[in-house]
Amino acid sequence: MVSDDIPRRPSRVSFADPNKRISWKRSLSTRGRISIAVGASMVYQPELKKDKRKGKPPAIPKGKNVKAPNFDKERLYFQEVDAFELMEESPSPKKVGTWIVGNNMEEVPLPSLCSRLERWLHSRRLNPRCGPSSRLSKILDTPTMNLEVRMRSLDQSGLSNSQLSNLKSGESNRSLNNASLIESEGCEDVEAGLKKLSLTSTTSSIYDDHNNPFSVLLEICGQSAPSMLQDLFSRYSGSETVVKVGEGTYGEAFKVGNCVCKIVPFDGDLRVNGEIQKKSEELLEEVLLSKTLNQLRGNDGVSNNNLCRTFIESKEFRVCQGLYDEVLVRAWEDWDHKHNSENDHPNEFPEQQCYMVFVQQHGGKDLEGFVLLNFDEARTLLVQVAAGLAVAESAYEFEHRDLHWGNILVSRSDDSATLQFTLDGKNLLVETYGLMISIIDFTLSRMNTGDSILYLDLSADPDLFKGPKGDKQSETYRKMKEVTEDWWEGSFPKTNVLWLVYLVDILLTKKTFERTSKDERDLRSLKKRLDKYNSAKEAVFDPFFTDLFVESNPMA
Repeated sequence: MVSDDIPRRPSRVSFADPNKRISWKRSLSTRGRISIAVGASMVYQPELKKDKRKGKPPAIPKGKNVKAPNFDKERLYFQEVDAFELMEESPSPKKVGTWIVGNNMEEVPLPSLCSRLERWLHSRRLNPRCGPSSRLSKILDTPTMNLEVRMRSLDQSGLSNSQLSNLKSGESNRSLNNASLIESEGCEDVEAGLKKLSLTSTTSSIYDDHNNPFSVLLEICGQSAPSMLQDLFSRYSGSETVVKVGEGTYGEAFKVGNCVCKIVPFDGDLRVNGEIQKKSEELLEEVLLSKTLNQLRGNDGVSNNNLCRTFIESKEFRVCQGLYDEVLVRAWEDWDHKHNSENDHPNEFPEQQCYMVFVQQHGGKDLEGFVLLNFDEARTLLVQVAAGLAVAESAYEFEHRDLHWGNILVSRSDDSATLQFTLDGKNLLVETYGLMISIIDFTLSRMNTGDSILYLDLSADPDLFKGPKGDKQSETYRKMKEVTEDWWEGSFPKTNVLWLVYLVDILLTKKTFERTSKDERDLRSLKKRLDKYNSAKEAVFDPFFTDLFVESNPMA
């Protein structure tokens, strides 16, 4: 028997193809399924071994006629069984996630029973008086519907193969859902059925079987269909020049007016810079995460015990389609001429290519290229990052998990000498010395929204942990793996502290600014003390930051 005093991590079963790179996976998980071999109140007595020697058959008395055994009944039974085609309902060991039907080896996708049940329960909990409920057998029913007309219209839409697959799946599932009839029965039948299924889903109710990631992504962005890429940029640029300001493996960043537009191609068949394009589900969860962090800014007027403006503000999210227009191509080529771009030319994308566009505030220059003037600017950078992480930890169990100096934007502003943070209901004013910090790029981040846990399973990317020894960023990834024990769904706020240690190392070894030997000793002492903290909420109250809080004593 397993002791209750010893915490056990829930076992997790992945249904994904092991040869395929996995990102933001929200598959159903099997948790803590234990087979009870012996009852608690039973005395276990192992069965005694039987003698393997077989006795001699009884002798047939002489002079008596013995009838031969008659197997006609058995023969008729097996003939009747052989007349029917059998289905093997266990998953095929060769192809995970499929069932094998008959002798034709036809692949049939596994039914998403749990998500359908969860959707029903979710609607019942939100409105328990909405009327009679469905029987468990009716919810699990899958009536046949004729979808030929809608499928033919989708085939003529010009979308990529993966997008067509997503939309066709959504059409089929929506038709099945509309065919479900309501019958009177209480929810006890469904609750009992759920208890028998040892499956739980860490995804939000948004990921049910009558939706697919592409259609949900459109819905989250307030769209019924993709916009044209050039229409979006013309709306933001006006008469101002469009300038490319950065690039990454999966996308490009362009400055348009007072905003920065990050363009990420997805769901296409063409490889992007040698990599497979991101999928709708990956971008869907990044959009959800960005929208959730936006709430920390307090712009919605809702009272909140945790507020900060450290995370980049996302102004709009749009699914776009079409070719790069001349203005974007010219901006891309200007960047290429100055910086020798490592990305493929955007003219290689087909006309039906879809893009996810993140319209964000212009947060300044990344820390790698920003020039710090003095020790005070270095200190306010550290305290703003630490305080922002502390607020997000408290609100959403947030962990950034990739806070290198390229994901910290810095700008100078004379508008405010102090910056307010609200941590667990308490207001903290921080001295800025004219510097404003913005944290970007939440691709690897982990968050608990209350309805779902958003995270990237980094165990599917072992190359991330194979960086050069001695490199501060590579070492931080490896330290994160030690802290999490490669279980990336769990909450480990210590990872935020690891990135604070990384930032101190960067300030000591990579950045040049006016400082004394005492300043360097203070930074090294801070680094040692950070190792003892288990979260940014603890680290932000380190004595190193005490005199940076004004008009409020965070230690009180």
